[in-house]
Amino acid sequence: MDRSGSDDLADAFDAYARRWPAEAATAALFGELLAQPGDPFRRERLAGHFTASCWLVDAGGTRALLTHHRKLGLWLQPGGHADGERDLRVAALKEAREESGLAGLRMEDGIFDLDRHWIPEHKGVPAHWHYDVRYVVRAGTDEAYVVSDESHDLAWRAIADLAIDAGADDSVRRMAGKWLARGAGQG
Repeated sequence: MDRSGSDDLADAFDAYARRWPAEAATAALFGELLAQPGDPFRRERLAGHFTASCWLVDAGGTRALLTHHRKLGLWLQPGGHADGERDLRVAALKEAREESGLAGLRMEDGIFDLDRHWIPEHKGVPAHWHYDVRYVVRAGTDEAYVVSDESHDLAWRAIADLAIDAGADDSVRRMAGKWLARGAGQG
């Protein structure tokens, strides 16, 4: 494995833990996965593997684009498997483009959120852990999305509403709260 890329990602996990001290234990789990044998960037590693996703916000920073995930049946942020890509920023941006059909997307620096979640067995693939690394991706002026085969639907949702929506996924509410805490995307 490319050690420099792994070192960069390990540094990013450390920076995340400093920014979000209450999530230091989660960041440590991600660092441990990175240091384990086997390729944690491939979905075939069923002991756990990295995925990459994005908090895709509109140009004004007040709405997030969510996908009604076909396999899980939940409204979530766009994202997916790294499929061997060791730069999870590249993987997250690729997923954002594929799942939204939006052009002119741009990624912000740094990890926005980390989420380790259990994926149930599906079509013969055993249940396993996803270590999802999430980045902020900003939409341009064209917000006309295209629903991909991976989604039932897409929708722009007000971030302030997501933060208090008891029916929303816990991690979506957490990301909405983080976004609002940074001043609707300023800084």
